[in-house]
Amino acid sequence: MYLVDMSFTDMTKITEELTEKHKSYLEQEYKSNKLMFGGRKVPRTGGILISQHESEGELKQVLNSDPFVKSGAVAYSITEFIPVMASKAYKNIVA
Repeated sequence: MYLVDMSFTDMTKITEELTEKHKSYLEQEYKSNKLMFGGRKVPRTGGILISQHESEGELKQVLNSDPFVKSGAVAYSITEFIPVMASKAYKNIVA
């Protein structure tokens, strides 16, 4: 699994229109079940995604095509992790 930490690099580019393009783009990954969770940071400095893409390379292809990233409004970092503990509701994702 991967944790993606997205950080705004240019707030002047974060428009309602670009945000809608970003959401629409990511919806396809949610439909494929490769993205599991995502949301805004508080305060709103970016967002976090949890992914179960097969590889970091596959995930990078998705992220690099995201309208936020393509516009230069967002940079990201990826941390791979292996879930080893979970609440009962999420036991199915623990290695």
